[in-house]
Amino acid sequence: MKRSRINAIMAEAAEMIRAHGFVLPPFANWSPEEFQARKEAAAHVIDARCGWDITDYGAGRYDEMGLFLFTLRNGRLDDLKRGTGMCYAEKLLISKQDQLSPMHTHVLKAEDIINRGGATLVVELYGSDDAGAFAEDRGGRVWCDGIARDFAPGEKLQLAPGESVTLMPGDWHAFWGEGGDVLIGEVSTVNDDETDNIFREPIGRFSEIEEDEAPVHLLVSDYARWLS
Repeated sequence: MKRSRINAIMAEAAEMIRAHGFVLPPFANWSPEEFQARKEAAAHVIDARCGWDITDYGAGRYDEMGLFLFTLRNGRLDDLKRGTGMCYAEKLLISKQDQLSPMHTHVLKAEDIINRGGATLVVELYGSDDAGAFAEDRGGRVWCDGIARDFAPGEKLQLAPGESVTLMPGDWHAFWGEGGDVLIGEVSTVNDDETDNIFREPIGRFSEIEEDEAPVHLLVSDYARWLS
């Protein structure tokens, strides 16, 4: 993706987030230079990979297959392994109209996917086989706003603003906005985007960046290069 496109997506996303009454944390507004100057104080933000995250999954078709994310807070895998401490994470996402977040599952992460506002959020669901792999012929069970719901393979949940679904490891899912753009909340166990996203198709989680202009804000995928 071109850096100029990423900068434009950030500005558009920030406007949508404000329009729905959410305010991003102060570090969201830091320039790359300010992040560099404050990297010692911001060590947890950096190590936990909180911040801006924009991906086209390496396919180069962001409007058709892509996702905007901002990780607000993220715990520690060591705490999760011990079963005590900061075992949670929270994100804001934006799924644009008909913009696919492709079929995937997680090994560790359980998550609530919440329609925070906008249009309808469609979540397509499949179950796993006995080895945890995608199973085209298996359904499963999720919780919609705390109410158990069995799903058939390929079933498409339609979540209106305020509605949510709880997904467990092994619940294969894809999602997109229907009828417009959707602001999504994600509340989950500790998030590890480096190793815990298992895609049905062989695609990448992060995008290669073409530096056609300077970044307005750093992406989480920029931290290793800019802040090391």
